Amino acid sequence: MVQRLKTFILLTGLTVFLVFMGKLIGGKVGMTIALAMAGIMNFLAYFFSDKIVLAMYGARELSEDQAPSLHRIVYEISQRAGIPKPKLYIVPSPSPNAFATGRSPSRSAVAVTEGIIKILNERELRGVIAHEIAHIKNRDTLVQVVAATIAGAIMYLADMLRWSLFFFGGSRDNERDSGIGGIVGIILLSVLAPIAALIIQMAISRSREYLADETGAKISGDPLALASALKKISGYAERIPLDANPATSHLFIINPLSSSTILSLFSTHPPVEKRIERLYKMAGVSTM
Repeated sequence: MVQRLKTFILLTGLTVFLVFMGKLIGGKVGMTIALAMAGIMNFLAYFFSDKIVLAMYGARELSEDQAPSLHRIVYEISQRAGIPKPKLYIVPSPSPNAFATGRSPSRSAVAVTEGIIKILNERELRGVIAHEIAHIKNRDTLVQVVAATIAGAIMYLADMLRWSLFFFGGSRDNERDSGIGGIVGIILLSVLAPIAALIIQMAISRSREYLADETGAKISGDPLALASALKKISGYAERIPLDANPATSHLFIINPLSSSTILSLFSTHPPVEKRIERLYKMAGVSTM
């Protein structure tokens, strides 16, 4: 409940931020254009993001004959979650990872890498699949798309603000000038707005990861299976990195980007140690 409330507040903050940026650039007309732009971007991302992501990582669909045990796990967990069985894909990468995508539970997919199948036992794979199906059940694929597109729209508007300042020497709208402290305020806002939007987007992503851990553990009935999988995956992922696009890093169960190349403030995932600790608490045992 806490994570859902946090996500709602953060998404509301992003939306208000977007409307404010639109109004700053073009008044009520700009605000309307900003909302329309966000709506169009959300629509396109909603309907095509899954196909784009799967193609980006060369994922191919696995038939039941090719992976009967994995299909059995996906079927069992989806039944326990009360959603239709997602399609199952394999990503040709030795790096252990997994992600879920799709615009709704009835049109969803779970993708696992070749690496994760090799290093995890069946119990751990079950924990990972439960985590990914939890993302689908909680409609995180939709939440993440909305957050990403609104943040992207804010960044685009910030660019527009900087270019308008460059070409027109700032606004002649006295109301706008007095509201942000003149040209200096516009410059600061155009620089800080994209950073703030990105921070909020990453905070939403981290909140949804905690929620998927919790929901997945409840669905599977085995929090320690996911804890064991996270510990094993994170260890291997450091040694065998995944060539991932930063724009899609939030999708994966473990951040595919090196922790040394990204500030923790902008991380799409909570620290693995904290996730494992929370799972151990769910199981009623102390961390080892």
